[in-house]
Amino acid sequence: MHIDLTGKRALVLGASGGLGGAIATGLKEAGASVAIVGRAAERLQAALPDVPPMARIVADLSTPDAAETIASHAIEALGGVDILINNTGGPPPSLALDVSAEVWRDQFDTMVLSLIKLTQRLTPGMLERKWGRILTIVSSGVQAPIPNLAVSNTLRSALVGWSKTLAAELAPNGITVNLIVPGRIATSRVASLDAAAAQRSGRSAEEVEAASRAAIPVGRYGRPEEFASVAVFLASPQASYVTGTSVRVDGGFIRGI
Repeated sequence: MHIDLTGKRALVLGASGGLGGAIATGLKEAGASVAIVGRAAERLQAALPDVPPMARIVADLSTPDAAETIASHAIEALGGVDILINNTGGPPPSLALDVSAEVWRDQFDTMVLSLIKLTQRLTPGMLERKWGRILTIVSSGVQAPIPNLAVSNTLRSALVGWSKTLAAELAPNGITVNLIVPGRIATSRVASLDAAAAQRSGRSAEEVEAASRAAIPVGRYGRPEEFASVAVFLASPQASYVTGTSVRVDGGFIRGI
């Protein structure tokens, strides 16, 4: 199957590395014009140096005006957005009872509300064109809560309900809305979680990683480009009948049906 996204315009959040960077690269390789978002200009440039400077958007989702800033710059750089990749960084590890109300509010604004606001800002253009793709990266914690990641488990689960509701509302207009659920993908985020687990348990990071690999049926961590290939498919015309669903890319890690 050949995926051709020529003429489509994609906005990818968290694209200075990891999953977002791999997705942005995959969309470009499929022919899409891409605008990328990150918190540091130098990291965006290093990750995708061939993206024009005006399509490299420096923004922090924790700021109140981030959604409007990102949307305005993306529309100016691309002329519109057909494919939106919602992707935020993860919060620090925590137990459910150890999180203050202030942290809950701040993380909700960053991880949930900012994505909702950005999607609301960009959806009218998709409705006008009768075509769009909205993909949100969550975590395997929304299906099997991960110990010591209480904030992530909780807030990303809110995005599941929102995405499923939005999918039904937009489906008659040629717009699909889906979630991508990563397992253990070899990114800096997963490395930092392994390091934190090692510190808590008194083991080495290598021992933690080995134990994680042993729990994955394919026996290894995934590669970012493997994850990105699923996102590129869901963004394609070939995926026009796939909406309102969660697609796992986890090597079989989640054992539930």
